[in-house]
Amino acid sequence: MSQKQISLPAKLINGGIAGIVGVTCVFPIDLAKTRLQNQRQGQQVYKSMVDCLVKTVRSDGYFGMYRGAAVNLALVTPEKAIKLAANDFFRHHLSKDGAGLTVFREMLAGCGAGMCQVVITTPMEMLKIQLQDAGRLAAQQTKPVMMSPTKLVATNAVLTRSYNSVASARRPVSATQIAKELLQTQGIRGLYRGLGATLMRDVPFSIVYFPLFANLNRLGRAGPEDAVPFYWAFFSGCTAGSTAAVAVNPCDVVKTRLQSLNKGSSEETYNGVVDCVSKIMRKEGPSAFLKGAGCRALVIAPLFGIAQVMYSAGVGEYLLDNTPLNLLSP
Repeated sequence: MSQKQISLPAKLINGGIAGIVGVTCVFPIDLAKTRLQNQRQGQQVYKSMVDCLVKTVRSDGYFGMYRGAAVNLALVTPEKAIKLAANDFFRHHLSKDGAGLTVFREMLAGCGAGMCQVVITTPMEMLKIQLQDAGRLAAQQTKPVMMSPTKLVATNAVLTRSYNSVASARRPVSATQIAKELLQTQGIRGLYRGLGATLMRDVPFSIVYFPLFANLNRLGRAGPEDAVPFYWAFFSGCTAGSTAAVAVNPCDVVKTRLQSLNKGSSEETYNGVVDCVSKIMRKEGPSAFLKGAGCRALVIAPLFGIAQVMYSAGVGEYLLDNTPLNLLSP
């Protein structure tokens, strides 16, 4: 890659296509991950990923598993395009005279890619989390509780008053409505709530993921000039993605909590990363930082496996060479 000029437009197209295909395949697992991470101790609505998906289908139907997918698909195109293309761009410019990159330079390229992507990732995650978590909040409000007969009369009054709020929680809310409300009330800062936590997650993720993927992928080449088989690229993407995902899961839990605007009854609110970390540690213990780790690994592994296969397929180069889009070529 260092000996020939890379086509940045082609890389951006490849990254966008890779993101759309990957997200479509794994979004239901990502929804389960968000809902499990937002659960507090003593207020569990879902017991596991499978339980979450089953309850989601029962309450909202099959397409309930894709709640928030529209905004993710709309923004994942530039997000994955920037992430994957930026890594190639930095690797290209950090290589010297065609020599291979050192692990440190590979990590540096990954760091640059992670820092570039948060421009899109933060608002995308912000909107997606509100839509994904709405079902958990509605289920929490309707969760049956045991009570004595003396409390039943008072509870009936409370249930009557809360009926409208429960119905509102179940009513679909669009990403456009959430974005407009955030911009009107908080300005552009509202969409970038949790930026620090997103940087804490995405930069280390890219530092771990990209060098690990590059070195695993290199093992699949029969010779220096040979292409890597698609199944090996998929395997390398899955392995590197799941490893990096579990490594940064504590940061993902913090980011999810900070970006959740709507809280359930008696759920904690947080004032920044440090406050969030300290409250989770004090009230839920260290194990809370591993919530959703299995789901996240199951999301990221196939997502990046599929993405790397699509990214290396060369669709962008084909389009630029055989369609009017070739005007974008350098």
